[in-house]
This record gives sequence, structure tokens and C-alpha cells, in this order.
Amino acid sequence: MDLRHLRYFVAVAEEENIGRAAARLHISQPPLTRQIQQLEEELGVTLFTRTPRGMTLTQAGELFLDEARNIRALVEQATERTQRAGQGKLGRIDVAIFGSAILDAIPKLLLAFRNHHPDVKVVLHTMTKAEQIEALRQRRISVGFNRMLAPLEDLETRQVTTEKLLLAVRADHPLARLESIPFAELQHHPLVLFPTGARPSFIDKVIGLCSERGFQPKISQEVGDAVTGVALVAGGFGVCLVPESATTLQFPGVVYAPLSDTPPNFKVDLSCLYRKGDASPILAAFLQTVAEYGKS
Repeated sequence: MDLRHLRYFVAVAEEENIGRAAARLHISQPPLTRQIQQLEEELGVTLFTRTPRGMTLTQAGELFLDEARNIRALVEQATERTQRAGQGKLGRIDVAIFGSAILDAIPKLLLAFRNHHPDVKVVLHTMTKAEQIEALRQRRISVGFNRMLAPLEDLETRQVTTEKLLLAVRADHPLARLESIPFAELQHHPLVLFPTGARPSFIDKVIGLCSERGFQPKISQEVGDAVTGVALVAGGFGVCLVPESATTLQFPGVVYAPLSDTPPNFKVDLSCLYRKGDASPILAAFLQTVAEYGKS
């Protein structure tokens, strides 16, 4: 028995006439008659009662009609779901996230993807840069987001956006009274830096900017993420350079101030990374969303 037998059987059952069913199926009557006979022989039951007016279903035939329709519906559903999966519209994607970018760019990007692909399940994992790279290589995730990604032979990177940097300071700090803060002022105040972990990181970015201005920063604390960094600013541990996305963190007594005389590289990138040669349709759809977000 195959799907063709079921299609022929349903047509005859619905038309109650071999001639009309054959016309509906665009075949001649003899082959259709033989197919129905073969189906009855295979099942070992009589599905139709032959009458001068046509074909009527037996009790067994009525039961088989329900089952045949269910089977055809399941096949159609499986076909549609498979096609949607092949188009990147159905399935699952595992995405690794980190730090301050989850406060702005990443939620907007994920929302845009889910709006266009509501049947794709997005599973989020919080991972450091090193953990993301390892998870990609082990195929535990499909894509990750991070900053300052060094080139790797087996992974691709795509820039999502760049953010300007601001200084998080306590509202009662002397620097908070300035409309814009000269970068050189940072040498006189302890800095809270983030994130700890794999290098290069945003910490190296800040130290490099200070070095370009001819001073070494006074490092108060090195912490794991922007949230902890801004919390320590609120606690009086120093000031902290943060990407613009971190300004959504509203800690009591903390303000975000722009810096003057900043160089052109006074920005930090957000990029996504994924395996080279990954042909997943869902990943392709996700990267298309990333590309569209970068243009907006």
C-alpha cells in the first residue's frame, strides 16, 4: 500500500462512482478499478459494495476512509513542516548572549527575528566569549554575540552594530557637574573595568584608549559584566566606561556623562559569530535578520 492507493480510494469513496473518480484523478477507469481491487486484496476486506449506480462503502470501508483521510492530513502536515524547516521557518536555534548587549541590541534583534519566524523556537544561553567559541565548535549553539572578536579559522563573525562610550559616575561625583568630561580626567579617578575572562575584551579597549592618551588607568575593580560595574559605581568604587546600551541600567545615584575630545575609535562593536560552512536554513534566516538590523 502506498499514498497513491489512499488517494485513489478517497476519490472513489467521495465520488461513489469509478467513472467520476477516474475523471477527477485524470486517469482511465480500468487502472483505477485495478488499484482498488489490489487495495482490497492487500487489506483482506471488501471496501465497496458495487451497485448499478456506482460504489458504496461497506462498514470496513467507512472506517478505512476516516483513517485514510487522517493519514493524508498527516502527510500533508509533514510535507508542509518539512518545507518550512527547509526555508528556515520552523525548528529551533540556540543563541548565546552576554553582558551589556542584552540590554538593547540583542532583544530588539531577537524580537525582529521572532516576528518574522514565529514557529522557530529561540533558546538563549548566557555564555562568556570562550564558552561561546567552545559551544559553537561542539555544535551546542548555532550563533553567539560578543565584542572584540579575534579572527578564528573555523568561525565567521559579522558586525551587528557599534556603540559610543559613556562614563558612568555617581551623581555627587565632581565629574558629574561637567557638561562633557575630558578623557584625560580619567587618569585622576579609579576605574571599574569589565568583563573579566577571555582576552582581548572591553577591558583591553579601555586600557588601550588610556594608553593612547599617555596614561595608565588606576584600576579599582575588574568585574564580570556591566551590571556589576555600574553597581560598583553606585557604591562609590570609582567611575566606569560603558557602551551606550548600558545606560538602560538605572541605578539610584548613577548618571551617564559624555566625554569630550574622544578619538574616532571611541566606540565598541557588537558582533555575532557562527560556524563557517553551516548550511542551516534557520541560521541563514537569522543572519538575514542580523543584516537587516545592521542597516536600520
